[in-house]
Amino acid sequence: MPLTDFLTTDQQQRIVDAIGAAERRTSGEIRVHIEPKCKSADPMKRAVKVFDALRMYETRERNGVLIYVAYESRKFAIIGDCGINNRVPDGFWDEERDTLLKSLRDGNAADGICQVIAQVGENLAEYFPWTPDDINEQSDEISYSE
Repeated sequence: MPLTDFLTTDQQQRIVDAIGAAERRTSGEIRVHIEPKCKSADPMKRAVKVFDALRMYETRERNGVLIYVAYESRKFAIIGDCGINNRVPDGFWDEERDTLLKSLRDGNAADGICQVIAQVGENLAEYFPWTPDDINEQSDEISYSE
């Protein structure tokens, strides 16, 4: 099933643009991965596998964030690399989780993903501010698997 069954081409571009805007505030690297079905009973375990497959740990500050959505399975996860998790307080991802959960339930996936990306960028800027020598270490494009 193609990604366009879940997000229109315009919605996909809005998400890519949101990633670019968020990454202009932080040195953190944000990626979105979408697939129809979660290939694990636990979406966090699946997100970790996707994180590794995308080589998101290959950032200078280990500050990658993955927003994972399995739309037919109605599961998602938001995970950060060890550089983030070693610096932020417990519950750091709670607001983003709640935002995405509500948006997915309401049928507003694209809006919710864009809002979460903006929140991630804003919150990461406190711990990983953007610097003039920052480079884009991860693709801003949505990754997708069947």
